[in-house]
Amino acid sequence: MAQRRPTLALLAACLATALPLAAQEAEPEAPPARSMQEILDASQASDWRRPDPAHTLYLELDSGRVVIELAPAFAPAHVANIEQLAKEGYWDGLSINRSQDNFVVQWGDAAENEADRKPLGEARATLPAEFERDADGLAFHVLPDADGWAAQVGFAGGFPAGRDTAAGLAWMAHCYGAVGAGRDVAADSSNGTELYVVTGQSPRQLDRNITVVGRVIDGMERLSVLPRGTGPLGFYEDAGQRTPIRAIHLASDVPDAERSALEVLRTDTPLFDELVEARRNRRDGWYKRPAGHIDLCNVPIPTRAVE
Repeated sequence: MAQRRPTLALLAACLATALPLAAQEAEPEAPPARSMQEILDASQASDWRRPDPAHTLYLELDSGRVVIELAPAFAPAHVANIEQLAKEGYWDGLSINRSQDNFVVQWGDAAENEADRKPLGEARATLPAEFERDADGLAFHVLPDADGWAAQVGFAGGFPAGRDTAAGLAWMAHCYGAVGAGRDVAADSSNGTELYVVTGQSPRQLDRNITVVGRVIDGMERLSVLPRGTGPLGFYEDAGQRTPIRAIHLASDVPDAERSALEVLRTDTPLFDELVEARRNRRDGWYKRPAGHIDLCNVPIPTRAVE
């Protein structure tokens, strides 16, 4: 018996049944993810903050100004001492004495003998170690990814930080640009006179071992390009290699017209979360495989000049 050919209508019905619903009713494509620059261009005034001039240092070098935001919420005793030293001009005329490759730049009094060192004035000679603080009452914006150095990492007050929820402790992380107070073997042997800035790959092993007092928010390039010291730990062997410090002042002690007008992107907003995701999973044409992860110290915290 001859088989009848299926009609066109029957074929169309069969095809419609076999095709996925998505092919029958194509949904509009999701808009492409915004780049970091597009996110920043779309930011509002409320996404930015101005650092407190009373807790901002200006390190003045021949090459220009380095701006440091201090963190009294993490190291109140050290920050208070550093601010007192700045008010009294302690570092004026001293020098940057160390530049260790892929590690830190450090400044202070280069005199080896205690008797030859600059007096501290009203600043304290000894301070308690402030490696960590109570996490209670600290607003903490958590990153989504695991960290090798802390149970949780994120941002607190605009600073990269770690947190141990079980112990109830939090601390600032040694990311690029972090400013710490150099110490001797004893935990309480720092007083803020010897300061260093991380200029290399983040030495997170230092977390909770040294008091971190703040972060460079502008002018890092003036420190990262300094010639490396040839002595042990990157110290300069010849005094002529040291970089002179013109002055270190509090921004609040500088006339308004001479201040650096800067804003820092807030780290506790939906826009910042979008920026983190844009860096965590790069989706531009060059990247072929999104990472699905970001390290705390790889999250940028943009700073912009304002009028």
